[in-house]
Amino acid sequence: MNERMTYDLVVVGGGPAGMAAALKARECGVENIALIERASELGGILEQCIHTGFGLTYFGQELSGPEYADRFIKLVDKTDIRVFTDTMVTDVSPEKVVTCVNKKDGLMKLQAKAVILAMGCRERPRGALNIVGTRPAGVMTAGTAQKYVNLDGYMPGKKVVILGSGDIGLIMARRMTLEGAEVKMVCELMPFSGGLTRNIVQCLNDFDIPLKLSTTVVKVYGDQRVTGVDIARVDEKLQPIPETIEHVECDTLMLSVGLIPENELTVGAGIPLDRVTRGAVVDELRQTEMPGVFACGNVLQVHDLVDFVTMESQIAGEGAARYIRGELSDPEYIRPETGFGVRYIVPQKINIKDKKDVKLYFRVGAIYNNPRVVLECDGQVLSSKKKIKVAPGEMEDVLIPASVFDSLTPESRITVRVEV
Repeated sequence: MNERMTYDLVVVGGGPAGMAAALKARECGVENIALIERASELGGILEQCIHTGFGLTYFGQELSGPEYADRFIKLVDKTDIRVFTDTMVTDVSPEKVVTCVNKKDGLMKLQAKAVILAMGCRERPRGALNIVGTRPAGVMTAGTAQKYVNLDGYMPGKKVVILGSGDIGLIMARRMTLEGAEVKMVCELMPFSGGLTRNIVQCLNDFDIPLKLSTTVVKVYGDQRVTGVDIARVDEKLQPIPETIEHVECDTLMLSVGLIPENELTVGAGIPLDRVTRGAVVDELRQTEMPGVFACGNVLQVHDLVDFVTMESQIAGEGAARYIRGELSDPEYIRPETGFGVRYIVPQKINIKDKKDVKLYFRVGAIYNNPRVVLECDGQVLSSKKKIKVAPGEMEDVLIPASVFDSLTPESRITVRVEV
């Protein structure tokens, strides 16, 4: 085992979140930074996302995933940030000791003044769905299929049914069609899609691929290979309606049924998680309940745009720099509350002593047409913004101006709600 190494900041995860956080911390004056990535190169999941649509918000340009990642990789290369690739982190202790291992250096213990968690998320597998039937080849997550096609050059199948209308599933419906496969349909358990509106239009409508809402897969058929699936409509309790069962012949079932933040390290460190986001509970600087440990990107909350991942991670990078400089002592927190229609809010707490603009990010629990997003403080409406539509698949935000914090106390109540 190598001797313990000391860093001002250790960032766990070298995807878009980790790179943006490390770069922002370096920009803020943190000099001794380690960036750890378990893959053989930086970039994270973006390396297999060869479609365009990245960077429109952050760069004002339409980029592919690898192009977006490459911009940050080049920026990291220009700094003195120590990059560890092919390195797996096994533990983050409350004392901010990061234990990791790789083939070259063996087992390492990195002592940090601050840690940023940016491990990303993973797809929910078939085992979490309890689908009846056999276990033949041809059942896979949409992300796995994306890797097969875009990185490995393999076609997962020729006749495809996709369960779940998350963005990866929608994008793979288009990708498989362009590669010559027949995408029979996309089934969605909920009465609304979980993906971005633009992906529904560009990936399904433009290719005449049916989207069957309130529909799920109830059985898989096949011995060595999938031969078909049974689909069924569901009732208001999301239970299959037996008389609506329909058999669909296919050789591939792709699952796009949600993403789960990779928070095993977070839990191991004893950091509390939000029961809705399944990410850490954080303040406006993305500091967790453990002082000096920050979280950002999809490990904190599942984002719909990588541009938002970048901007959130820069907040964490700046927050870590401020913690290292000793600027975050003696906070006084209030906790924003979810009102009608709002499932969760990030950050979950705000230091009212900081007196800076704070943007609250949230998702709604259903589709609302022509609503207002209302921000209230102690019963007073601070803002009421008219929207054409809000949907669970698209993240929303609302700004609390810095001036509001002048009159707040720890007993104050801030609420975000939907008004229809």
